[in-house]
Amino acid sequence: MEKKRIILAVSGASGAPLAEVCLKELKKIPEYETHLVISRGGEETILHETDLSMEEFTGLADVCYDCKNIGASIASGTFRTEGMIVVPCSMKTVAGIANGYSDNLLLRAADVTIKEKRRLILVTRETPLSQIHLRNMEYLSGVQNVTILPPVISYYSRPKSLEDVNFHLACKILDAAGIFIPGFKRWESNDNA
Repeated sequence: MEKKRIILAVSGASGAPLAEVCLKELKKIPEYETHLVISRGGEETILHETDLSMEEFTGLADVCYDCKNIGASIASGTFRTEGMIVVPCSMKTVAGIANGYSDNLLLRAADVTIKEKRRLILVTRETPLSQIHLRNMEYLSGVQNVTILPPVISYYSRPKSLEDVNFHLACKILDAAGIFIPGFKRWESNDNA
């Protein structure tokens, strides 16, 4: 059986632990194959925010690409994927995607994901947001199959630790990509109250 390919990209914004949890959860699902691309800023963030070396982090993926390799397989629409997740997604990356500025593999893969009408989930990280940030995200939110998903904590899940928060957010991110993780606590209303 052919595996479902999902691209996961890490750009230079705070939130590398979310990418780590997403990769670890995807590794538990045998029908998925992860294709990882990390920007230079993303590498720095991984080293600052996780306890993993770059070798350990990239080892969580099935395939890892050099962000400068614009000719890699994920740069072509003929390379079939289920879509792409950019986690975390910097405002520089948002601007590049919104304006079709594909000067590295991460941006080119996102451009291809959009043109092929595949799911693109952007886990945007910045605060406060400027008018420029909001304009770029507003534009992208109107593009078919693009989801803007800031990693906002859901307190209804009653997190007891930062690990709980990261797991819940990773589950929300993967859920937006159509990937369902056991243990993901969804909202349950008390309609009888």
